[in-house]
Amino acid sequence: MNPVTAFVFALFLTGPAVATDLSTAQEAPHPEIGPYNSQEVTLEEFLWLKRPVVVFADTPADPRFREQMALLEARLDALADRDVVILTDTDPAAKSALRMKLRPRGFMLVLIGKDGGVKLRKPAPWDVRELGRVIDKMPMRQQELRDRRKTGF
Repeated sequence: MNPVTAFVFALFLTGPAVATDLSTAQEAPHPEIGPYNSQEVTLEEFLWLKRPVVVFADTPADPRFREQMALLEARLDALADRDVVILTDTDPAAKSALRMKLRPRGFMLVLIGKDGGVKLRKPAPWDVRELGRVIDKMPMRQQELRDRRKTGF
C-alpha cells in the first residue's frame, strides 16, 4: 500500500471519530446558563439560586439582540462564575409574564438579582465585563466571594 493510499484509508477510518469529537466540542460549555425562552421559565424558578439576565427584542433579527447574544456567548465562563442565567424574549405578541412585568420597549437588557429585584435596565447591548462589574458590586456577590475564600474554592 503506498503512503497516499494509507493516508486516505486512515482518514476514512478516523473520519467518524473526528466528527464525533467536533460535535461534542461545539456543545455549549455551560448549558445551564441558557439562553432560555421566557415563555418556558419563570423568575421564581431562579429566586435565590441564579441572577437572570433577560434580553428583550421585538424580533430575533434585531441587530442589537444579535450583538447582545454574541457578547454574552463570548464570555459564558464569566457568567457561570457569577451564577447568571440568560433568558430571551423576542416575541412581543406572546405577551409573556416577563414582558408584562418588565415592560420593555423594543430592545432591552435587564439584570435581575438573586433576590428577584431589578438591578439594571439598559436600552443598548452591554459587554459581559460591564455586567460583571455591576454584579461584583452587589452585596450578595461580595458575600459569595468572601465565603469562597474561606472555604478555599
